Amino acid sequence: MAQFVMAIYDEYRNLMDNKSDPRVNNWFMMSSPFPTLFICLFYAYFVKVLGPKLMENRKPFDLKRILLFYNFFQVIFSAWLFCECLIAGWGGQYSFRCQPVDYSNNPIAVRMAEGCWWYYFSKFCEFLDTIFFVLRKKNNQITTLHVIHHGCMPMSVWFGVKFTPGGHGSFFGLLNTFVHVWMYTYYFLAALGPKVQRYLWWKKYLTTMQMVQFVLVIIHAFQLLFIECNYPKAFVWWIGMHAVMFYFLFRNFYTQTYEKKQSSTVALKKEPETEEKEKKEQNVKENGTIYANECKMATGYISDSGLRNRVFIDNRGFQK
Repeated sequence: MAQFVMAIYDEYRNLMDNKSDPRVNNWFMMSSPFPTLFICLFYAYFVKVLGPKLMENRKPFDLKRILLFYNFFQVIFSAWLFCECLIAGWGGQYSFRCQPVDYSNNPIAVRMAEGCWWYYFSKFCEFLDTIFFVLRKKNNQITTLHVIHHGCMPMSVWFGVKFTPGGHGSFFGLLNTFVHVWMYTYYFLAALGPKVQRYLWWKKYLTTMQMVQFVLVIIHAFQLLFIECNYPKAFVWWIGMHAVMFYFLFRNFYTQTYEKKQSSTVALKKEPETEEKEKKEQNVKENGTIYANECKMATGYISDSGLRNRVFIDNRGFQK
């Protein structure tokens, strides 16, 4: 048993020390995957268990100003990361068909590697999205999709930065930062209050944009299974399968949030009309008795006996 454990440890050290990118080994949080794994697990535990428990008997925090600052920061940060992706490769130097990782100390290659690390760091910043939900007691918004998406990303990106900081796989970061510019712009506007929120009709299109992003990543990644390219096949599967998983999670979220909600709204609109029709049908009994509320005209007169009588004229068959 001890030999088996030592063999696993030796293989782990060989992977970390000899097969990773030596340029990033001494960068913050890059020496081992375990700190990142621990933070991701604690995040999931906090937002699903500990946080709601701590807030159970407390009033929700008013975070309007903090949310405005946070979302504005994320817009700027995401825009900067997107520009770095373009400048360091995807603006013209990189090939969309096949792009190996440049492990040299060329300044542009190092810039891409540093951009990948900052993208990794941004995934921790995004934990605040969920933490703010907890502090505001918006627990209904802490969905499975939300927790899986945010909880997995730092760990996934860590491997990318450790072994392939740049090249073909960084296309995912290019698209993701672009989408996040629009997403956090939406959140910033929504945080301004009801006067602005009523103009934000394009929320569901953000989810559509997310799904399009994953489809493009799937196509871009898996094309390397059919062509020769000096890029690790393990990361082709790693990136491609992550995109597949997130596509179906977002697709399910879109269906639950927008398509079923729209169907429910239509059903609610039809329900009063159906009830009104049923009431009208009930106004005519089996013997053909006509009730006053089914008549468009009525006239009254006093009979010889002094009793007041009323005559109703049934015009249901008349055209309106």
